[in-house]
Amino acid sequence: MGKIAFIFSGQGDQYPGMGKDLHETYPVAQETYDLCDRIRPGTSTQCFDGTEDELKETKNTQPCLFAMELAAARVLLERGIIPDALAGFSLGELVAATVSGAFDSETGFRLVCKRGELMQREAEKFDTAMAAVVKLTPEQVQAVCSEYSDVYPVNFNCPGQITVSGLSSQMADFSADVKAAGGRAIPLNVKGAFHSPFMTEAAKAFAEELATADVGERTIPLYSNMTSEPYGDDVVSLLSSQICNPVQWERIIRNMIADGVDTFIEIGPGKTLSNMVKKISADVRAVSVAEYLAEVEAC
Repeated sequence: MGKIAFIFSGQGDQYPGMGKDLHETYPVAQETYDLCDRIRPGTSTQCFDGTEDELKETKNTQPCLFAMELAAARVLLERGIIPDALAGFSLGELVAATVSGAFDSETGFRLVCKRGELMQREAEKFDTAMAAVVKLTPEQVQAVCSEYSDVYPVNFNCPGQITVSGLSSQMADFSADVKAAGGRAIPLNVKGAFHSPFMTEAAKAFAEELATADVGERTIPLYSNMTSEPYGDDVVSLLSSQICNPVQWERIIRNMIADGVDTFIEIGPGKTLSNMVKKISADVRAVSVAEYLAEVEAC
């Protein structure tokens, strides 16, 4: 029998109303939202009733996604669905770290609130954007990026899909060059050039914040965005450095599969990560948490 992994999504999948069904159906989810509301009043209201524009703001997106994802993970855990491995995409890695035991729920949520504030602060210093480049190889994307002073390949998602971050003033020409190379650049629903040098100061400040947090013992292997390998004792350096460095998502999934994972449950409001997993390997199962919960409740 293969292993199960929880994979936690990052920014871009948020939508008004996310998590409301969890809150209304499962007491442990309501407890999770109540905890988040005590620390950051209005979090559940933003998740359930916030506007799309409000949820696009990084300082709001990250706490709201964290709350929804932690609530969903706790619902599964309460039902005896215990993962053998964990990974999270960008901010999702902080949720995964919390579920692993590195942080208690309150500490994890306080950290994600600070992370969102720091990354928004840096994003507001520059007019930047992100785009998903499809139909090109990593080498092709890197070659196009090398023609621009401030456009960087930042998320290596799956075969044929790489995310770039850069100055908005350069993105139109960059997109045209991508098209000329046979690809397409799709603008993303985020505000900021995440996982690029534009986030260096946010990474430094977040490292200082992490250094003051109590780090507990992890009970479930946690794979790193930076290295694509399971964490050692370097929680502070890996969680902070990933803010301004590329996410090695395809490598993470391939390493998890090599380590015996054959079922991936995406913990988040959408299906972005599970769709990526399906493009990485046709030999494993990848489902959203909504789909998996429906199966569990039907048994």
